[in-house]
Amino acid sequence: MYAVVKTGGKQYKVAPGEKLKVEQIPADVGAEVVLDQVLMVGEGESVRVGKPTVEGATVKATVVAQGRGEKIRIFKMRRRKHYQKHQGHRQNYTELKIDAIVG
Repeated sequence: MYAVVKTGGKQYKVAPGEKLKVEQIPADVGAEVVLDQVLMVGEGESVRVGKPTVEGATVKATVVAQGRGEKIRIFKMRRRKHYQKHQGHRQNYTELKIDAIVG
């Protein structure tokens, strides 16, 4: 069984037992999170697609960790103008373990 869920403006294909990193969710480590924006549920040959979400379908997940991703380095430069700008960014994430797909 698998599902496609939407969280943090992105879509993820998930299955029970998987771990995935999503945009930061304000929840404590060990807390259970319910993802209710389920766009599609599939099991074997049967597939249910929502308009835009599947009625009554949810995905239950447990927060494994909160963290920050790899540093992305941004370098901007204008040639011959003596302009150089350095910048860095680390995106916050929440690591989830998918427990069950209901519906």
